[in-house]
Amino acid sequence: MKDLHVDFMGKRLIATALSALLLLVALGSLGTQGLNLGLDFTGGSLVEVKLAEKVDPQAVRGFLVDAGFTNGTVQTFGSDEDLLIRVPPQANADPAAQVGLGDDIFRALAENYPGIVLLQSNYVGPAVGDELAEDGGLALLTALIIVMLYILFRFTKQFSVGAVVALAHDVVIVLGCFSVFQWTFDLTVLAALLAVIGYSLNDTIVVSDRIRENFRKARRGLPVEIINTALNQTLGRTLVTSLTTLFVLLALLFAGGEVIRGFATALSIGVVIGTYSSIYVAANVLLAMNISREDLLVPEPETDANEDGSYP
Repeated sequence: MKDLHVDFMGKRLIATALSALLLLVALGSLGTQGLNLGLDFTGGSLVEVKLAEKVDPQAVRGFLVDAGFTNGTVQTFGSDEDLLIRVPPQANADPAAQVGLGDDIFRALAENYPGIVLLQSNYVGPAVGDELAEDGGLALLTALIIVMLYILFRFTKQFSVGAVVALAHDVVIVLGCFSVFQWTFDLTVLAALLAVIGYSLNDTIVVSDRIRENFRKARRGLPVEIINTALNQTLGRTLVTSLTTLFVLLALLFAGGEVIRGFATALSIGVVIGTYSSIYVAANVLLAMNISREDLLVPEPETDANEDGSYP
């Protein structure tokens, strides 16, 4: 990979336009239709049951709708006979009756599916959901602030701004994908977002370290050329790390079942976008802030003068 000479920065305007388009779509969708929040945030009932034989989850969902339990989701987990049923608070139900919603769901299923066994029934109140949503947002914000402070002390303010812009770019696009396609956003997806921040930060630091090293070594050359060289030098490591991580996530996505699908989906998108942003977004910010060799030189230690005023 060392002999590659891909002109990454020559395509930076195209990359900027692509990022702007993705961000506009993501923010537009988040502003208009928002996220499809799971029970972790909205509250509601979660029921796990085991059937006597394999049943189509969509057929079970249709039965629940006919029985008056609307807007629920039904998915298999573990085996084809095990079902995980999530039902949000029902609009027309008595607030006191919401607590027993899981038991009502099981009784309705028992009448239609003989041999069904209740594994667990949990109720999450709206107040708990609001608290989780607030804590999740604070966790994301805290992670971004800590990253900015770390990069500020580890590198310079240009790298700090570039890293945080890249991370915010990744998080917004992942959230936008969940908003556009209305995939369920729950605590596992929130955990994936925090993992995306960590993954993208790691890749950005590797690229930033090589950019800083090349600026210090270079005696001549434009910033665009120096950054381009650094990106080519780290391309092999970036691709190997990203692809091996992505292969594992795709295995989880297609073979891990419904329970972990949201986590694997969010992290898969995050790995792809994070790799892209560490190459284009962070580097573009450095160029926009007019980074130069002088910004990255290590200050020479001051030496005391001799008695005659000369320096050793």
